[in-house]
Amino acid sequence: MQLKRRAFLVSLCLSPALLTHAQSSVRRADVIIYGGTSAAVMAAVQVKKMGKTVLVVSPDKHLGGLSSGGLGFTDTGNKEVIGGLSRQFYQRLYQHYQQDSAWKWQKREAYGNKGQGTPAIDGNARTMWIFEPHAAEQIFEDLIREHNITVYREEWLDRSTKGLTKKGGAIQSFRTLSGQIYQGKRFIDATYEGDLMAAAGVKYHVGREANRVYGETWNGVQPNVFQHGHYFKAKVSPYKVPGDPKSGLLPEIAAEGPGPKGEGDSKIQAYCFRMCMSNHPDNRVPFPKPEGYDPARYELLGRVFDSGWRETFQKFDPIPNRKTDTNNHGPFSSDYIGKNYDYPEATYERRRKIIQDHQRYQQGLLYFMANDPRVPEDVRKEMSQWGLAKDEFTDNNHWPHQIYVREARRMLGEYVMKEADALGETTVPNPIGMGSYSLDAHNAQRYVTPEGYVQNEGDIGVHPKQPYSIAYGSILPKEKECSNLLVPVCVSSSHIAYGSIRMEPVFMILGESAATAAVLSIDKNISPQRLPYGELKAVLLKNGQRLTL
Repeated sequence: MQLKRRAFLVSLCLSPALLTHAQSSVRRADVIIYGGTSAAVMAAVQVKKMGKTVLVVSPDKHLGGLSSGGLGFTDTGNKEVIGGLSRQFYQRLYQHYQQDSAWKWQKREAYGNKGQGTPAIDGNARTMWIFEPHAAEQIFEDLIREHNITVYREEWLDRSTKGLTKKGGAIQSFRTLSGQIYQGKRFIDATYEGDLMAAAGVKYHVGREANRVYGETWNGVQPNVFQHGHYFKAKVSPYKVPGDPKSGLLPEIAAEGPGPKGEGDSKIQAYCFRMCMSNHPDNRVPFPKPEGYDPARYELLGRVFDSGWRETFQKFDPIPNRKTDTNNHGPFSSDYIGKNYDYPEATYERRRKIIQDHQRYQQGLLYFMANDPRVPEDVRKEMSQWGLAKDEFTDNNHWPHQIYVREARRMLGEYVMKEADALGETTVPNPIGMGSYSLDAHNAQRYVTPEGYVQNEGDIGVHPKQPYSIAYGSILPKEKECSNLLVPVCVSSSHIAYGSIRMEPVFMILGESAATAAVLSIDKNISPQRLPYGELKAVLLKNGQRLTL
């Protein structure tokens, strides 16, 4: 199982003596990409298309990140502003689902063709926006094979002080826990965590800024702001004995208050696994009972049901072949609120434990809903018709290999994308791509109100008035901090602006643009920060990127 493999790698991290000089060898390329996300794959493809050498160094076994890890009900926003290699990815999915062989568990005509504001299958644009995890992963693997890209998997950056070498403000090389050294002219950090960025000494932020920092409205603590349905609409007691504070709090509720409205904090919006479920009798695996399962952990959900809440199945979003991309929904769901605060900067061992805790929480939640008498009978009966998709994540007990890291570190770069930028209210300098999804943040904390009831905080959903451009400076560190690194995932952005930027189609767009800038800067023998924007813009437009309305 992948978690065990990660534990082994962690043991290397804890034993620096194992990294002897004899074990070290050097692998070289023009561009070194760290990460296995969708952005990493698109960046690698673009480097090869532009005639330079590239290596993908991935801590993950599987390529594609969330795009192949369960997030198949794509957050597209306005699909017309998705261009370049990102659009080509969805066009390949369209071609895949035009084959009769792609429809094993369901006929194509039986699929509802529902997407997020767009048909799942768009015949006019020949794109497919909703897809199965294994189909996405195969396309990423096809792209790697077709472009003859070398990928080193399960290679973890040595995050010690000796793991990265810089000279004159530029990265020379980095080392992985295996002892391997990777040397390049340009580096791209395409991870969700930003570990290479941090190791390079680039400044970044973790958590929510106060609104006053960037003149925003929806950043910071936002108590009593309910823009989605992910809050307690009814008055639900947070105490073990309802109404009795002396009895203690139920699990998954924080003792402290939320903090003043609009103030910053170090809290992180909740993570979860995007679940791929099936209700086909021949392609479902019953929800497993996790180790240490305790139904008392889900008593709060029982009280939510007691209050009359009946929205369990509203985010069982359909993907092909009678499967779902099941996301968080409601006041108590798959988002494991408040349990990821230290994840962005945690050690590999600590991250492994956080991921394991999230997995056990979510497995227990599914088991509880399908089996516990605390759950209404009609919900239990319907839930029991579902299970994990048997033909997905087959090497990980049908469980997604990627936790949904909605947000971790965010770079403080040449330009910080702010709320007004992501709302389409400004003109940003030097655009390299576009976004359009709502400013979408999930809950960051669950607390007790002054009136003695439980409530969530942090869930925001503000729609931009129009698609917006993303500045080149948002993927660039300040030159004095690092002059040969580009960061297309942990971009320079405020928390609330990142709520829109953080969508998978956008990461692929930015990955391609980062790679384009990396190659052009090599050709001109200048830093990416000094690259004339006009030259970058011309190549991006030639390759089908959308930069402005």
